[in-house]
Amino acid sequence: MPHPPTASPLFLTTRWSVVLTARRDGSKESVAAMEAICRAYWYPLYAYVRRCGQAPHDAQDLTQEFFARLLEKRWLEAADRDKGRLRTFLIVALKNFMAKEWRRAGAQRRGGRIAHLPLDTSFAESRFAAHAGAGCGEEAFDRQWALTLLERSLDQLRTEFAAAGKEGDFEALKGCLMAARGAIAYAGIAAQLGVSEGAARVSVHRFRKRFREVYRAEISQTLSHDTDLEDEMRHLAAALTIS
Repeated sequence: MPHPPTASPLFLTTRWSVVLTARRDGSKESVAAMEAICRAYWYPLYAYVRRCGQAPHDAQDLTQEFFARLLEKRWLEAADRDKGRLRTFLIVALKNFMAKEWRRAGAQRRGGRIAHLPLDTSFAESRFAAHAGAGCGEEAFDRQWALTLLERSLDQLRTEFAAAGKEGDFEALKGCLMAARGAIAYAGIAAQLGVSEGAARVSVHRFRKRFREVYRAEISQTLSHDTDLEDEMRHLAAALTIS
């Protein structure tokens, strides 16, 4: 019977709480952690900018410049820890940037003095087109935030299976995450895994359980220690129902 791979350590340097704690020291570790957060969670902000009416190239410039300013000017020092949510801080900071800073930043767009993060805007545009009708404004931002967390969780699980040499098991099992319990094709999964249907049911149960664990951990990385994880999970679940 296939067993799930041993869980790998979480990438703790991307934890919101760690960055909040380290934000004042200006260390290389703090900067690296913030850059990791930017790369991980930039797409929901890009999508928000596009839904505000910006053309693709302007949205690219604006999002790049926002993250460059976030890093360069240490805006995290103004973060309100009581809010506790990375998504809340980032969307509020982006709104303020768009209202107050963007017009003044024009001279530094495209090849200016600030080194930009490598963002895959070709991917962003294809994804944006695929979700063109998914709400508007902050609703759309929250939905894309939730989707980003789901994708990162799936990538983490894929990495765990690959590290255990079980890429085939991952491919056989991943489809069960989107299926209702009564709609899971256990016989087909059993055939792919080369096990009995009973063993396939156990593998599906373990796979879904591990995914929930990874997803909870991924969400927790965007919260401070005193923020209600269950409340955030309910909010994100509701955001995913936006159509």
